[in-house]
Amino acid sequence: MAIDRKARGRTLLAIAALFSSGPALSAAPPLVAPEVEREIVAPEGVAFAPSPTDEEAAVDRFASYTMALAKRDFAAAYAMLRLSFQASNPRLEWEMNLRKRPALWADGKIRILRLSWYLDPAGQPPGLYAAFDFRGDRKDGTMDCGYVAVHRTVPGTPFTVVRIDTSEVPPELLEDGVPKADVLRQLPCYLGKGIATAF
Repeated sequence: MAIDRKARGRTLLAIAALFSSGPALSAAPPLVAPEVEREIVAPEGVAFAPSPTDEEAAVDRFASYTMALAKRDFAAAYAMLRLSFQASNPRLEWEMNLRKRPALWADGKIRILRLSWYLDPAGQPPGLYAAFDFRGDRKDGTMDCGYVAVHRTVPGTPFTVVRIDTSEVPPELLEDGVPKADVLRQLPCYLGKGIATAF
């Protein structure tokens, strides 16, 4: 699947400066800053560009979902999952798995690092997908790194969350705010351009 970030080739960040350039999520859903990396994947021969309305709706869903998890409002977060995602992740099991990771989403400021758009990806339900790679930094020196993918079947309908992958990176695996080189390849998020080594 095109949205499987681990399966995609990607370049990772080796400088901490980029992290300060992305917008932090707070009480109101942010617009994705112009400097945030973007990519668009569409079927061959199809010209597609997401509209500002598309981006606003996708960002709103991403922000609502991550803020619900930060507040430990599991009921609200679960309601944002696509029905097929819920079917494969029963509510009790899904919530228990999150409760086993109490630091995750807890007090980090989430920065969007890249926004990737997918129109009608092969092998997936048709529609528009948006994948948000993010980094969340906490005061205790730890960080989250991951992505959230959302999907909408037709214009005008709400986006739903269809895939999530997040890792916690403890302070001992960070150097100057950047994950150590041997950790980078294990992370589920794309941390930006500028790294000297491509994995």
